[in-house]
Amino acid sequence: MTTLTPAAAIVTGGSRSIGRAISERLARDGHPVLVNYAHGASDADETVRSIVDAGGRAIAARGDVASAADVERLFANARAEFGAVGILVNNAGVSVLGELSELDDDAYDRVFDVSARGTYNGLRVAAGHLADGGRIVNLSSTAIAITTPRMGVYLAAKAAVETFTRVAAKELAPRGITVNAVAPGLVRSEMFADGKTPEQLASIEKASPAGRLGEVSEIADAVALLTSPEASWISGQIIRVNGGVA
Repeated sequence: MTTLTPAAAIVTGGSRSIGRAISERLARDGHPVLVNYAHGASDADETVRSIVDAGGRAIAARGDVASAADVERLFANARAEFGAVGILVNNAGVSVLGELSELDDDAYDRVFDVSARGTYNGLRVAAGHLADGGRIVNLSSTAIAITTPRMGVYLAAKAAVETFTRVAAKELAPRGITVNAVAPGLVRSEMFADGKTPEQLASIEKASPAGRLGEVSEIADAVALLTSPEASWISGQIIRVNGGVA
């Protein structure tokens, strides 16, 4: 069973960085795209313009993925504009760096609300609205594999994402819906660069086995593979896109 062609796609956090690259790549593959954002309507509008100017179809929609009602509205908006929804990419996420002893309840809540609860909401809403034969891709992090210090809360939330991925893959398999996760490694993105000096970034890049950082387009390529008809027998997998880091 394969996904609808062309299936409408929802990309949470789809207006910037990796999310924008995913939105634009899915649109190039022929999918109408709902570009979700929580803050920064101008970024979402710019992403939509980029897609439309390239001949694709897209709309922007504000919504907080920590709210199941907001996620329901995203699906309703996408159906009203494009028809049946066949692809969901749970990309929205936030990162807070710091040792566990340094962080407070607010840091925990902010990270888990978006990364863990947001993915949970996306999965449970998609279970009721995604077309049979659809595709779900969640975003995790390669840093889980190397338990990077000062990223404990972020990685714990992403560990929940990976568990949700494996469970949902089994629950939705009878409907031909695949559920996978892409776990980026060292990628040249706004989130990765946040809080790091140019010297730190250069040191990290040098330490990469490939001698470079990944590009957001390379993460989008992996998502595109997992949302393609050719990926119908790939499900419950965590694909670490990291140039050999781990």
